[in-house]
Amino acid sequence: FAEGQRRYAESLSAYARQFLMRMDKPDVDYIHGICPAIAIEQKVSTNSTRSTVGSLTEIADYLRLLFARIGKTFSPISGKEVKKDTVSDVVDFILSLKAAIKVQILVHLKTHFGRSLKEELEILLQKGFSRIYIKVENNNAPLRIESILEENNFAIDLDKSYILIDRIVSKDFDKDEIHRLADSIQTAFYENEGACTIELDHSELHHFNAKFEADGLTFEVPTPNFFSFNNPYGACPKCEGFGQVLGIDPDLVIPNKMLSLYEGAVQCWKGEKMNEWQQNFIHKAAQFDFPIHKPIAKLSEKDLHLLWHGNKQIAGIYDFFKMLEENLYKIQYRILLARYRGKTTCPECLGMRLRKDAHYVKIADKNISELMHMPIDDLKLWFEQLKLNSHDQQIAERLLTEINQRIHTLNAVGLNYLTLSRNANTLSGGESQRIQLTRFLGSNLSDSLYILDEPSIGLHPRDTAQLITVLKALRDLDNTVVVVEHEDAMMYAADHIIDMGPLASHLGGEVIAEGTVKQILENPKSLTGQYLSGKLKIDTLTHKRKPLGKIYLKACAQNNLKQINVSFPLGLICVVSGVSGSGKTTLVKQILYPALQKELNEIADKPGNFEGISGDLKMIQGVELIDQNPIGKSSRSNPVTYIKAWDEIRKLYSKQGLSKIRGYAEKHFSFNTDGGRCDTCKGDGEIIVQMQFLADVHLVCDTCKGQKFKDDVLEITYHQKNIFEILEMSVDEALEFFKEEKKIYDALKPLTDVGLGYIKLGQSSNTLSGGEAQRVKLASYLGKGDAKQKLLFIFDEPSTGLHAHDISKLLKSFNALVEKGHSLIIIEHNTAIIKNADWLIDLGPEGGAQGGYLLYEGVPEGIKNCSKSYTAQYLN
Repeated sequence: FAEGQRRYAESLSAYARQFLMRMDKPDVDYIHGICPAIAIEQKVSTNSTRSTVGSLTEIADYLRLLFARIGKTFSPISGKEVKKDTVSDVVDFILSLKAAIKVQILVHLKTHFGRSLKEELEILLQKGFSRIYIKVENNNAPLRIESILEENNFAIDLDKSYILIDRIVSKDFDKDEIHRLADSIQTAFYENEGACTIELDHSELHHFNAKFEADGLTFEVPTPNFFSFNNPYGACPKCEGFGQVLGIDPDLVIPNKMLSLYEGAVQCWKGEKMNEWQQNFIHKAAQFDFPIHKPIAKLSEKDLHLLWHGNKQIAGIYDFFKMLEENLYKIQYRILLARYRGKTTCPECLGMRLRKDAHYVKIADKNISELMHMPIDDLKLWFEQLKLNSHDQQIAERLLTEINQRIHTLNAVGLNYLTLSRNANTLSGGESQRIQLTRFLGSNLSDSLYILDEPSIGLHPRDTAQLITVLKALRDLDNTVVVVEHEDAMMYAADHIIDMGPLASHLGGEVIAEGTVKQILENPKSLTGQYLSGKLKIDTLTHKRKPLGKIYLKACAQNNLKQINVSFPLGLICVVSGVSGSGKTTLVKQILYPALQKELNEIADKPGNFEGISGDLKMIQGVELIDQNPIGKSSRSNPVTYIKAWDEIRKLYSKQGLSKIRGYAEKHFSFNTDGGRCDTCKGDGEIIVQMQFLADVHLVCDTCKGQKFKDDVLEITYHQKNIFEILEMSVDEALEFFKEEKKIYDALKPLTDVGLGYIKLGQSSNTLSGGEAQRVKLASYLGKGDAKQKLLFIFDEPSTGLHAHDISKLLKSFNALVEKGHSLIIIEHNTAIIKNADWLIDLGPEGGAQGGYLLYEGVPEGIKNCSKSYTAQYLN
């Protein structure tokens, strides 16, 4: 890929090349037959609240263009289409008339700028107009303006008075006559600020309007930015395009919706003083048939509206908060109000993010927000059934091709349950990876080299099959598809396999086997082949641990979850499985994790929609989410600093004889503080050149030649190695090198235990894949010794990027955590990890609306009898 990128760079301008020519060439003698390369990397999706599935796949951009080009605006009052008439529309209307019809082009007579009628008529005379036409019965003769002024006859009904612009009789007009007609209509539009009237045979009036108006309202002419919530022009003015505002949070006001009003469901109406509001409501409720004993969750829309908004006789919840706001000078009211504030759906746009009038524009009776909130499979069907007239079809054809192509790819990679409005930061790792894929695969390039870094991440084995179909379609377009992958199904589908090894890091780097799957299976040197053929297997634990306690979640209903009750056992390995989109991330990361944080008095996001949490909560002293977000924010952050081993290495170097002579302390061996680090690159080892319209270019620092430290610091050695050479070592090499230094050895050992023996100690954290970053976090906990705190660890697909050989190492690390008394909850698709779990929770059966049901909970072996579960099929 680097060579393909470098060759592309050579085609750019001399200005761009002056930076790019300093890019290092790949360390290779020559590469023959390379084509333009696209790399789809394994990156965790954005955390921006503005980023959505629609914006990531670019479908939203094409939809905005589509609505701006062929959308029709409808008046919210009459429901009629709003049209803007042009001069050519009026000319076409007159040309379509039968012959010998008398046509008068008129505009309403008005007085402007406070003038009298006499002054207005005098100005019209100066402009060259000569007649006024008063539309009254039995009088069709126009009056001359001069005679009106002479006779001082100003008793004219302005509502029925028009300025006569032109008179003609319909016929076959020649070219010059059509020009005259157009000039007259242009004058009429100008004189009456965009309106003109055509009278036929002194009886029939036809009104034309060059303004975008109807029913007394003026509408905006649609443009792409009109439909963008990331643009001030199109965003809802109240929430500025976020869809949420800070207001009274209904979930805080009524935390338990299974209680009735009588049982005290409304939290803010509790207490001696505030209870008066509840009593008043209960006393008057019978007048309006309000059921005070019915749970809030089962109330009708009408009853809910009465409870919140009240009416003239009865005060609702919003009236209560209005009273608080009017008395903010009292501190107790300020505290009470703050207690119920939170992020709530914007009352102006109802969470749609766009300005209200953007929804007046429709295509086939649907506005853009309705399309953005449709599941992808429904959207695909809608576009397939879309019928447009020939004019609109011609305009929209190219846009529809792009939209349909991307929707088809989203469907093909198994994301048919998502909506385009779904926030990017709520997606699981696998979903965001496949959305990346859609963006590139939807472009339909051919003769290109696609490089994919583990596209099966986060995919249930069932969904991997769909992905393989997409990649084969890409190959059939005459592209070369190179996939870095560990998934068995992907290897069996490959036309050609290159197996690297034999082991990792300095023990790897050789091509062990190459050829078809059959050739790999038959090769005795290939570890991959031995796992594929079944000669080597990941050991499965035969004895299952018994739960030491349980945590219960009641009535989980966030996103697609169907009011499910789930129990999570403690003191063992619990796996949550299910097809992509079945609700695993929602259940664990959006409900369980924030709910536990709140129980432990930690700062937390608001949990998703659920009724309550209970059980043996005292058994855990903390909860840790180990996801695939990068470790460290700085480019200087690396694995060895994250696991705190660097402190011991710095201490060791500061104790060397030359360090003591020169007075070097530990800080001189840090690349985060001034002293020993290179002053030019501040310990980064590279300089970043910002390229404005291209990706930033990273260049090796000229001063330290990428070694991060000053020359005199690099002169300090331990066993003939300086501090930079230590950073260049792999973890496995460093373990051998520091075997006499117990503290350093013990700190580094967990990295090998989790299968990261191959990474360099000084490898920048932003070059680690999501799975690697996750395992570095795991290693940091394993290295803490026997911590007294009993923690609950939540892992999000930890098998990401792991070969079968490494998964067996990872399982040993998990068991080590459990032996220390911790509890593990793992979101996972890998069958080897599922088999090694003590407890399994399976969601499904499908993704999206057809998912969110609890199919099974118990020991993994028990799921085999669950016919609805896809997980059961793959375990069998």
